[in-house]
Amino acid sequence: MTVKDPNLLLVYDIPNDRARTKIADACLDYGLDRIQFSAFLGWLLPTQQEELFLKVKKILGKKSGNIQMFPVCAEDWKKRKRIEQKNEKEDLENEKGKSNEPDRG
Repeated sequence: MTVKDPNLLLVYDIPNDRARTKIADACLDYGLDRIQFSAFLGWLLPTQQEELFLKVKKILGKKSGNIQMFPVCAEDWKKRKRIEQKNEKEDLENEKGKSNEPDRG
């Protein structure tokens, strides 16, 4: 099986927790990969893209939010620039700091 370059980027900003979670689940159901908290990337047929867009529109309903779907051509995908790095020491310090903070929930 050949892995296809992504042809779709879906991003959103949705204040409602329930709607945001359902939209993330819909993206995952369509096989998209989460690349940020509110950003998904993957390859879908045009009909699947339309289905997904209608689905997330229905989930959002009349709630506040911003959902954007961007087509990505193979040529542009190859031109992308990316920085992804992990600093294990920094991550450990952040986790230690979180465990020492009082629960404000």
